[in-house]
Amino acid sequence: MNIYETLRRPLITEKSMKQSGMRQYGFVVDGRATKQQIKDAVESLFDVDVVKVNTLTVPAKRGRRARRIVVRNPEYKKAFVTLAEGQMIDVFEGVR
Repeated sequence: MNIYETLRRPLITEKSMKQSGMRQYGFVVDGRATKQQIKDAVESLFDVDVVKVNTLTVPAKRGRRARRIVVRNPEYKKAFVTLAEGQMIDVFEGVR
């Protein structure tokens, strides 16, 4: 798995914007990606030093459309990356 397959997209939410001030950034990643692969991908793509990687898998959820139609949102994996002191990722700056 290469670095472009590991990181799917940045996680842009109100909470993640607050965390960017604390040097923490969120990404939706491939479900098979390990913490070391995520760390390598972020370091090589954004040229920063990663101190810590936390991951979690969001479980699939069922919902209803109309009366009897049951839909299922797929599960996905999130990663929160903490950067070294004084570093930031410019992609997240100015996004609201």
